[in-house]
Order: sequence, then structure tokens, then C-alpha cells
Amino acid sequence: MGDIFSVINDFFVNFKSISISDIIDIAIMAFLIYKFIDLLQLANSKKVIRGVGVIVVSLWLSTLFHLYTVNFLLNRVLEWGVLTLVVLFQPELRKLLEQVGSSNLSAVFSSRQSTPDELENAITQTVEAYASLSESKTGALMVFERKNMLNDAIRTGTALDTVVNSELLKNIFWNKAPLHDGAVIVREGRIVGAGCMLPMSGNVNLSRELGMRHRAGIGASEQTDAVVAIVSEETGSISVAVGGMLKRHLAPETLERLLRNELLPKEKEEESTLVTKMTALFHGKREANQDGEDNKK
Repeated sequence: MGDIFSVINDFFVNFKSISISDIIDIAIMAFLIYKFIDLLQLANSKKVIRGVGVIVVSLWLSTLFHLYTVNFLLNRVLEWGVLTLVVLFQPELRKLLEQVGSSNLSAVFSSRQSTPDELENAITQTVEAYASLSESKTGALMVFERKNMLNDAIRTGTALDTVVNSELLKNIFWNKAPLHDGAVIVREGRIVGAGCMLPMSGNVNLSRELGMRHRAGIGASEQTDAVVAIVSEETGSISVAVGGMLKRHLAPETLERLLRNELLPKEKEEESTLVTKMTALFHGKREANQDGEDNKK
């Protein structure tokens, strides 16, 4: 028991000596470790890290079994390992720096925040418009901004500030409208830009069936955390791009579910689902009562 109390006492003594700079230091290191782990989630990164692990284990074994030549070579490899990793991870590191530089830091100090109702309306109106655009095979490209700001893309088009409306979207993407070729950008549930140009994807493995609209949508989702909704002009197929991944041939109901999952806060999504179920139940009971009254008559 005495040892336990001694350990606890030492802990509190050391805890009192922690300064604000120590806390900041720990917070920064925790953030860097988190970002590093996040980087490792990429498929290509896992293979590279596995290779580095093999080299480290080989170095330890060469030391254990006195393999001096192998040990010497592996030590030289590790000395240049940092530079090698920078070269190997250049696209991922660039993407990370771009996201840090384009993050909406002003949102921390700004009083203007999107409300769940605005996002709810934006999703509902978008799905309604996309169902119609898909049926008429009218091309469409919408980008829902999240943490990474899209000011550069907005500057390439026409700046707007209006609520998302299905009729407005159908007019914007009408094939004779001046803004139909570009993307509509939605920020905090409001349209802030139309006719905007997006960066093309650099992925050489994309299907040749995908046109410029899909490649631009995938490119925007690769370089930012935005959610991109696309309607194909050739087939009328609805697609969604998130994180460089494209989900194709979606029904309007699936599009709505994906947008809700990606854009709405979790508690609001659950509340919305509950309200929808209760509304459906209420309508079902009312129809049953109406049928009963009709039968009595």
C-alpha cells in the first residue's frame, strides 16, 4: 500500500509542475500523431509503412546476428528514409497542406453558422431537382462545401447568395442557360456560386465512360472534403463523389440518404428519421380510419 501512495503522491507532485507550454506541446504532438495516423489509412500508405516496418525488423535482425554489411546498408537506407518518405507521400502531404491552408478557420470566430433546417432544405430541394434533371437527362454538378473553403472555385464563376431551390437549380442547369456548364457551390445550406470551374481529377485509373463533369466532381472531392452530386448528361444517372470515391447509378432516395449521412449532424439526422417515421405512421392511421368510415357508409 505504501508503494501505491508513493506513486500517487509523485504523480500529483509532477502534475503541479506542468506548465501551459507543456500542455500546448502535448496538444500539438497529439494533433500531429492524429494526422499521421489519418495519413496511414490510405491504401498506398499502408503498403509503404509495411515496407518500412520490414526494413526496421531486418535492421534489428542484422544487428542481432552480426550481419555487418547488411546492417551498414540498412542504416544508410534509414538515414535517407525521411527524404524518401517525403517523396513517396508527396501527393498526400500536398493534399494535407492544402486542406490546412483552406480550412474555414474564420468559422471558429464567426457567429454565422448553418442551421440544420437550412441543410435539410438544401438536401430536399437538391433531391427534388436531381430527380427531374435525371429524368430529362440534363447534366448537373453541385458541390456541398464542408470544412475546406472553396473560395478559389467560387471566384471562377458567378457569386450568389440565395437559398437552395429546386426550380432555381433546374433553371441554372438548363442546357441553354449561361451557367449550366459549371458547378453550383453550396455553403452552409445556401448557394454561393454558380458556373464555377473545378479541378480535374489526376486519377489515371478512372473509367473512360466518365466525362468531364464526373472528373471535375471527383477532382473536387480529392482536393477538399466536399460532397459532390452529379447528373450525367448522357445517361441521366445520378452519382456522388466523396473523398475521391464515386458512387454511381443512384436512385433519388439513395442520393437523399447519402447527403443526409454526409452533411447533417448525427442527432439531427436521427431526429429527422424519427419525424419521417411518425409522419408516415400518422398518415397510415388516418387512411385506415378513412377506409373504415367509407366501409360503414
